[in-house]
Amino acid sequence: MKIVHIITRLILGGAQENTLITCKLLAERGHEVTLITGPALGPEGQLFDQTRGQKYRTIVVDEMRRAIEPVKDAISYRKIKRLLCEIQPDIVHTHSAKAGIVGRFAASSLKGRWAPNRPAIVHGIHGLSFHRYQNPWINRFYIAIERATGRRTDYFISVADAMTEQNRAAGIGVDKPHVTAYSAIDEKNFLTPIPERERAAFRRKHDIPGNAVVLVTIARLFMLKGHDYIIESAKELAKRFDNVIWLFVGDGKLADTYKQQIRDLGLEDRFRFTGLMPPDQIPLTIQSSEILVHCSLREGLARTLPQAMLCARPAISFDVDGAREVVNPNTGRLVEPKNVLQLIEACAELIQDRALRERLGAAAQESVKTKFAPDTMVDVIEGVYRSLVRDGV
Repeated sequence: MKIVHIITRLILGGAQENTLITCKLLAERGHEVTLITGPALGPEGQLFDQTRGQKYRTIVVDEMRRAIEPVKDAISYRKIKRLLCEIQPDIVHTHSAKAGIVGRFAASSLKGRWAPNRPAIVHGIHGLSFHRYQNPWINRFYIAIERATGRRTDYFISVADAMTEQNRAAGIGVDKPHVTAYSAIDEKNFLTPIPERERAAFRRKHDIPGNAVVLVTIARLFMLKGHDYIIESAKELAKRFDNVIWLFVGDGKLADTYKQQIRDLGLEDRFRFTGLMPPDQIPLTIQSSEILVHCSLREGLARTLPQAMLCARPAISFDVDGAREVVNPNTGRLVEPKNVLQLIEACAELIQDRALRERLGAAAQESVKTKFAPDTMVDVIEGVYRSLVRDGV
């Protein structure tokens, strides 16, 4: 099949890693794959290096941006439509809000003189563009746009069952098929135990004592990612446990704000900030820690949860969106969103009980090995494509 994937930007992120794995495996299975993306602007880093030397083609549309910019949006629409006319794909698979809107409108316009047949249109739901924390008018605006693009979509592929439920609850694609394909992780590096000397070197690099219990958080330092709740919980936990270190992995516009909050609390010696880390260093980071703590208020299904679980580390997460599809009493702890007291008790339980951490970590690893394997995800996606082509959508 001729397949085109469209994503807004190749920054460091779960949707981007998911898309790159999908393109790579589809191309290796013999499909003709093209990836269309905008420039990787922003403080989150970039993943363009991973497209080099692959069997699929990557095309950058300079005008495609995450923010709403009507002039650039119109130009990117025309450029994408022209590219689709040249490629004549069987399938157009869009990801993320902006690429999902522009790409699906462009693909659905391919008919008549533009193309003999409109391609089948698939949209990947990695997270929803609308949420309860938005301004109500902005929320309604995004829902209206998603409903319009939903009518132009033949199939939705969600990274979690929760995304399908929320999409349909908002009146989007209610008459269209949905399927869940859990976001694949390149598992080998996470499942392979990292030697003790490398983990010790990582701790020395970040001034982490050898006997410390490390609570690691891997997320952009940005709104709604929940770092403020973790900092709030540290006020009490630091009093109870003198050997706990909090490790924040990532960067973002709130980095200085969080560092100041920590200084104001007198906890500078208990927190470490690594800044951006390349994807291939994430397994080392997790395996050099004891517990993953993730307090984001909105996610599709946070990639960092199964990553930690593959490393046999238990996860503590706010109970939002798809988190409960991987985190349960046998693999970690779910916490009511924004409930700092529950967060404190969940962390304390695992900090003080090494045997419990190891038992939860082992069960967590076993539970996600197959569910998040690349071939598992791509088998589902490829099956959707074949059904659409077979049915002549």
